[in-house]
Amino acid sequence: MTTDSGVVPSQHGQLQESLQTLSKYLELALDEGECVVLVRHGAEVCAVYIGDPTGAEDDLAGHGTIAVALADEVLDLTAAGANQITIGDQTYRFIRSFTHIADRGAVVFTPA
Repeated sequence: MTTDSGVVPSQHGQLQESLQTLSKYLELALDEGECVVLVRHGAEVCAVYIGDPTGAEDDLAGHGTIAVALADEVLDLTAAGANQITIGDQTYRFIRSFTHIADRGAVVFTPA
C-alpha cells in the first residue's frame, strides 16, 4: 500500500483495515457513478453513504456505519483535494472535500 506522498503505511491491522474499508466504498461509488460520503453520528459512529451530496438528502443511499476511529484513520491517510492511493494492485484516484448535509459536516470522496 502506498500513497502519492510516498508514505508506505505499515501492514499493521488498523492502517490496513482503514485503507481496505476506503477501497470497498470507493468501489461501490465507482460502480454507481457516485461519491462516498461520511457523516459523523455521535462520538463513536460515522455513517457511510453513496450518492450525490449536492442533491437531496434522500439521494444518499446508506451503506452502514464505521467506527469514528476508523474514519479518522482514513482522514489521516488522505488529504483534502486530489489523492492517489494504491491498495494491493489497485490504484484509486479521488478528490476529498467537505460539505454540510442536514446541518452536519460531511467528508466527500469523489472518484476521479
